[in-house]
Amino acid sequence: MKRRELFPPIEPYQTGFLKADDIHTLYWEASGNPGGVPVVFLHGGPGAGTQATHRRFFDPKSWNIILFDQRGAGRSEPHGEVRHNTTAHLAADMELLRETLDISRWHVFGGSWGSTLALAYAETHPERCLGLILRGICLLERSEVDWFLYGMRAVFPDAWESFASVVPGGERNNLLEAYIRLMNDPNPDIRMRACLAWSGYESACSTLLPHPETSEPWGEDTRRAMGIARLEAHYFRNNLFQPETFLTDNIAKIRSIPAVIVHGRYDMICPVANAWKLHKLWPEAELAIIPDAGHAALEPGIRDRLIEATERFKEIRG
Repeated sequence: MKRRELFPPIEPYQTGFLKADDIHTLYWEASGNPGGVPVVFLHGGPGAGTQATHRRFFDPKSWNIILFDQRGAGRSEPHGEVRHNTTAHLAADMELLRETLDISRWHVFGGSWGSTLALAYAETHPERCLGLILRGICLLERSEVDWFLYGMRAVFPDAWESFASVVPGGERNNLLEAYIRLMNDPNPDIRMRACLAWSGYESACSTLLPHPETSEPWGEDTRRAMGIARLEAHYFRNNLFQPETFLTDNIAKIRSIPAVIVHGRYDMICPVANAWKLHKLWPEAELAIIPDAGHAALEPGIRDRLIEATERFKEIRG
C-alpha cells in the first residue's frame, strides 16, 4: 500500500515574536486555515527549532497550524540561551502563546523532546488539549540520558567514537560534563566543534538506514547544531523530572484525551521501550510501532502514520 506523502509546501499567513520574560523572545507562526482546527507543533531537541517541513504534516485546508521555536531554539532569541530554560518555562510559554492567539483549545503534536513537552503540558493543562499526537517518546529519565551518552555505542560504535573523540581521554567517563565545558569554552572554534560533534552524533543515529532526505540536518547547520547541543546538554544535566517518573506518574490526568503514539521499532535515540511503557500505563492511547523505522519523523512509515493521525484528528474540534 502506498504510504502517505507530506502535504504541499505552504507559507505562514502570520508570524510574530512573543516576549516571554526579560531574557527570552519567542518566534511563532501560523499557517493553513485561520478558521481551522488549531494544532501546536512542538519541535524536538530541545533546541532543534521548527522547519518549513513541519507545516506539511497537516491538511492546510482543515488545520490552523501553529509553530513556535522554544526558548533558545531556531529564530527565538537569545539563541542557545540556557538561563530561565526549563520544561515548566516552556509549558508556560505555550499557555502564553495560546492566550495571545485567542485559542480556546488545541491539538498538541510533538516528537522526541516534543513528546516530552507535550506530555508535560497536557498533564498541566489537560482542559486545553483536544488531542495528542506523539512520536518517538522521550520520558527524560536518567536511563535515557545514559543510553544516549553511552548505550548507543553498542549499535553505532563508529558514530560514538567520533562523538567521544572530541573529549580528552581522561574525561570520557563523564561525557556530559566534558561536553558542557567544551560548549562554554572561551574559544569559539572549540565551542562550535563540540556542538557540531554532539549534533552530528545524534543525526547519524536517527534513521534506520542512512537517508539524508529523511534525517534532520543538525550536523550541517551550525546555528541549529549549537542550539540543539547546548540545550540538550543543559536539559540532560539540570532538568530531569523530580521524581524522574513524573510524566508516567501523572498519566491519569490525560487518559481521557484522544491520543496516538507513533514510534519506530529501531529508534536508537529514544528506544521503543519508552513508548511501550507509556502505552501500558495509558492503554486508551493508540500505539503504532513502525517495523521499518528509526527515530526520524520523515522516515516513510513514521510519516505515513503521523499524517494518518492528523487526518483523523482534524474531525475532533473544540
